[in-house]
Amino acid sequence: MRIGVLGGGQLGQMLALAGLPLGLSFVFLDPIADSPAGQVARLLCAEFDDPKGLDQLAASVDLLTFDFENVPVESMARLAHQRPVYPAPAALAIAQDRLEEKTCFRRLGLATAPFMAVNSLAELTAAVNSIGLPAILKTRRWGYDGKGQARLLTQADIATAWGQLGGQALILEGFVAFECEVSLIAVRSTTGETAFYPLVENTHQDGILRSSRAPYLNTNLQTQAENQLRCLLTDLDYVGVLTVEFFVKNGQLIANEMAPRVHNSGHWTIEGAVTSQFENHLRAILGLPLGRTDAIGHSVMINCIGELPTLAEVAAVSGAHAHFYGKEARPGRKLGHITVTAADPQALQAAVDKLSANL
Repeated sequence: MRIGVLGGGQLGQMLALAGLPLGLSFVFLDPIADSPAGQVARLLCAEFDDPKGLDQLAASVDLLTFDFENVPVESMARLAHQRPVYPAPAALAIAQDRLEEKTCFRRLGLATAPFMAVNSLAELTAAVNSIGLPAILKTRRWGYDGKGQARLLTQADIATAWGQLGGQALILEGFVAFECEVSLIAVRSTTGETAFYPLVENTHQDGILRSSRAPYLNTNLQTQAENQLRCLLTDLDYVGVLTVEFFVKNGQLIANEMAPRVHNSGHWTIEGAVTSQFENHLRAILGLPLGRTDAIGHSVMINCIGELPTLAEVAAVSGAHAHFYGKEARPGRKLGHITVTAADPQALQAAVDKLSANL
C-alpha cells in the first residue's frame, strides 16, 4: 500500500518511520523542499493548494491522510474525489475553526470555557462584559503553539488586544483556572473499532508543549475522557488518531481543543506504549485491527525547543531515546524530542533529573 500525506513535517516523518517496517510506502506533499519527511520518503514540493501537485500526489498513492491540521480543506476535498481520505475533510474543517470546534463540543455535551464569537471592537467589548475577565482573545484559525492569542486581564487590555488581533475572525474564551492540563489520544478504524491511550499530563512553556508525562492515573477522568471522545469519534464518523486537550478542574474535564491527527503529546507512545500512535493511525486508515494502547511502565516526553542536546548527552541516560527531526535550529522551533522510559515513577524522575543535569 502507498500512503499519501499532505504535509511533510516531523509528524509525517514519524508516520513513515512507523509504516516502513509494515511494508508501506509513502509520498508526501509539502511546500518546503527540506521538510523532515523527505529524509525518509518521496517528497513532492508544491503548495498545499496547487492542483497539479495535489493530482500528482493522488495519482501516486492508494489512500491519503495529513500531518498538519491547517492544510486547506478544499485540497483534502479535491483529493477525496480521487482516493479515500482519512480523517474526512468535514472533521478537519471543524478542527480548523475554534468557534466551530467549541460549538461541536457543546453540542455533544463536552464542557468548555464560556466563549463568544468576536468580529468587531464593539463585539469584543460586549463579549468581555458577558464572559468577564480574565479572558483570552484568539484567532478562530491558524493559532497553534500559543500563536494568535492575547490575554485580557483588565478593561484597558480590550483595545490593546483588538489592535493586536483585530481584522480577522476571533473568539473570546473565558479563562479557566485549571489544576493541570491533560490530553487523551483516541483512534478509530474504518471498521469502527476504537481504542484509547492512557491520559497524559502536559506542561507548556511560552505557549508551546514542553513535556508530556504518561500515564496520568485517574480512573474517573480516564472514563470521562474516553466517553467524551467516543461521542466525538462517532458523531464525526472519524477514522484515524484524534487528540483532545482538556483542562482539569475540581475533578472534571473542560475540553480545550482537538487535533485531527497524530499529536505531540502522544510521542511518548513510540517507546512507551505497546503500539505507537503512528502505527495505530496507519492501522486505522487501512482498516487493520488496532494495536494495544497500554503504557509500558512510565514515560515522559520532552520537546527540544530552539536547540538540541548532543546525542552523547542523551545516550548517557538509561532509558532516554532521542528523536531529532533534521530541522534547522531557530528560537521557538521544535527540533526534536526525547522520551525517557522507566519501570516506575521514581526511576523515571531520577532519569529525567540526570538528563536535565546533562543538558
